[in-house]
Amino acid sequence: MSDRRVRAARIGILVAAFAVLPVLATSPYRLRVFTLMVGFALFAMALNVVFGHTDQLFLVVGGLAGVGGYGTVYTAIQLGVTPWLTLPVGVLIAGALGAIVSYIAAKRQFTVILIAIFTLALQLALSQFFNGARAITGATDGLVVPALLIEGRLAFYYVFVVVLLVFVLGYDRLVHSRYGLAFEAIREDELSAASSGIDVVRYKTFAGLLAAMMIGLVGALYGFSEGRLFPAIYAFSAIDVLVLIMLTIGGMRTMYGPVVGAAFIYTINEFLANYGGWRTFVFGVLLIVLFLYFREGIVPKANGFLKGRGVDWAELLGGES
Repeated sequence: MSDRRVRAARIGILVAAFAVLPVLATSPYRLRVFTLMVGFALFAMALNVVFGHTDQLFLVVGGLAGVGGYGTVYTAIQLGVTPWLTLPVGVLIAGALGAIVSYIAAKRQFTVILIAIFTLALQLALSQFFNGARAITGATDGLVVPALLIEGRLAFYYVFVVVLLVFVLGYDRLVHSRYGLAFEAIREDELSAASSGIDVVRYKTFAGLLAAMMIGLVGALYGFSEGRLFPAIYAFSAIDVLVLIMLTIGGMRTMYGPVVGAAFIYTINEFLANYGGWRTFVFGVLLIVLFLYFREGIVPKANGFLKGRGVDWAELLGGES
């Protein structure tokens, strides 16, 4: 079996697994958890593009998600149309903001730490805007999402699954294109990449644009699924912290790392729900253990374990790589 067919088979298995997951949803709450799990996997995939492949640590995932959500819904309200028609507006605004951030950081040759500080400051500024611009965001009262045309948690779950399929296919194509090769060269040695003719500023800006558009799209859909947009759902502690943990635990620069990380964190979080006051403590200890023994992430660790025993993912799918 060719490498391309193996990758296609893996993607098919992944999407099929998520397509049948609602069977395990014994309550509306459980279905909401599954929906959020897929949503956060999408956030982690977007962060994987900009941070995992170009070392631009965006600590403004929540802010960009809010820009996508508020930009979409506010425009829809002003025009009197369904937010589905104005979704590209929110996505493009978020993408433009991400591109500007990456362009400035690349031009100024910011290190990972400086980019993190820069984007964290932007996240805090956006949070203040979401809370203070009542005429646009509704502040703490929230902004009601109008005329969605589709209703029900199950419908939105499958919307997220469709977006997951698009993201996975897009990511697979990206990393096996000249952009993926350029990203790898930039991550390994930015100076050598520039000296070999790679336009570092251009490629980093593209990574910021693409990742921010992905985040803006998911942020808008996240707001749609909740029915109302609140500043709190786009806060740093509500999105960025979890997304960074999921990506790191699952494995950066892998296709399935963000998905595995999101599924793992949500599973652990639900399991610890019965432990009350011990929940945060146990969760913290587990994360410390994982970071100590799975530094490269669960997916790379599992791949290394299987390969060390002569097992190949292609063989598991019934063919040769």
